[in-house]
Amino acid sequence: MKLPSRRTTAAIACVLVVAAVGFFRLTRPDPLPASAIPAHAADRANGELLFHAGSCFACHKPPGGAAQASLPSGGSPFKTPIGAFYPQNLTPDPETGIGRWSQADFVNAMTRGLSPDGRHYFPAFPYMAYRAMKLEDVLDLRAYLMSLPPVKAAAPRPALLLRLARRGVGLWKRLAFAQAPFAPAAGGSDSWRRGAYLVNAPGHCGECHTPRNLLMIESLGRYMAGGAHPGGEGKVPSLRGLVERRRYKDAADLVLALQNGEELGYENISSGGMAAIQSNLAKLPERELQAIAEYLVSLK
Repeated sequence: MKLPSRRTTAAIACVLVVAAVGFFRLTRPDPLPASAIPAHAADRANGELLFHAGSCFACHKPPGGAAQASLPSGGSPFKTPIGAFYPQNLTPDPETGIGRWSQADFVNAMTRGLSPDGRHYFPAFPYMAYRAMKLEDVLDLRAYLMSLPPVKAAAPRPALLLRLARRGVGLWKRLAFAQAPFAPAAGGSDSWRRGAYLVNAPGHCGECHTPRNLLMIESLGRYMAGGAHPGGEGKVPSLRGLVERRRYKDAADLVLALQNGEELGYENISSGGMAAIQSNLAKLPERELQAIAEYLVSLK
């Protein structure tokens, strides 16, 4: 077999080098600089509200039998068709949690999907929705988490194949971030706009309830129309036409479902992982649940 000439070998090497340089440029992390973080007196009470609105504990709960079972110390597997992820310890432990994270570190994790050392987070962490959060709200959430008791709990690392694919997430971000973050329509009442914000930003409901295209980017033309279950276990139902389809009588009925779930006979709201979400949302003040319900029942 005839070996390639030196010129051919050099040309192939040049192409590979150019491709590698291009790949690393296209996938380079793009963090928000610390100078872009607003001066803000953090409101821990608002941070706690956002913690429950986002159902953070549902994903960041510890494995069964953990000593600090009520704290978001992470480690429970989040199963997906491409492998299991292990959500971060959100307590302020300096070694295994977020205790050493600066404000900029936290903001970049939430809104840019970047770890403090510049690695891309997989979009199993819903930063695509959190991009729409006000930075002051993100800082309030951080303040609440920093007020929790620290728990030393290192989450298992994802499978090797997933770790090797991490850099490529930067290329996916270039495509996904070209889609503007959620912004509520100008119309509607103050309560409706508040509900829209809670549902689409901290609540990240569209991450599961909006179907995705072949690139696994939300297909906003089918917003909240239901999609594949993130764990590969069937379908996530549509959130459109909840009253018209007689899932709920009205917004007040939906509020009762969010507050009580199965305890008042609302079994459907506790299926497919929603039981954990409902139990978190039930901790919200009633006015916030009314805002969420008002927005959801408006989706025809």
